[in-house]
Amino acid sequence: MAQEGIGARDAAFELAIAPLIEPGLRLAYSMLGDRWEAEDAVQESIAKAWRKQGQLREGSPVRPWFLTIVANQCRNMRRTRWFRTLRTADSPRPTAEPDLDRVDLERAVDRLPPQDRLAIFTYFYLDLPVDEVAAVLGVSPSAARGRIYRACKRLRPDLEEVDL
Repeated sequence: MAQEGIGARDAAFELAIAPLIEPGLRLAYSMLGDRWEAEDAVQESIAKAWRKQGQLREGSPVRPWFLTIVANQCRNMRRTRWFRTLRTADSPRPTAEPDLDRVDLERAVDRLPPQDRLAIFTYFYLDLPVDEVAAVLGVSPSAARGRIYRACKRLRPDLEEVDL
């Protein structure tokens, strides 16, 4: 009988986490800049989420909880000596002509501090509502709105069109 409870818990966990793997990968890639490191971070996050699923309050949304675990895992990976000293080569760039507007935006976002990048990415790219962005950032919704606003303000000078 105890086995049936575990099986049901496994199935419920899988149903809750499965749709969050892709957003988790995108978040991890935006923070780490390496596809393989992002996949490792998400795998480790899934394991941590499994171990910590009892800490999720009944009725609380799973998405910000899981993405917070992913963001924390990425921060931890970036702190390690291994990540700082031994970086794998960047993923091969496409040989086609790059979209210059997209390249400029990516460069501008890359120049932002990590917390600003995280705020921009979760709000605009993952399309999370402000309360979920706040949960991922570990701040109040008003602080999250402020971070999003300030990050956008920091992006503007890098993205303004230059007339020659």
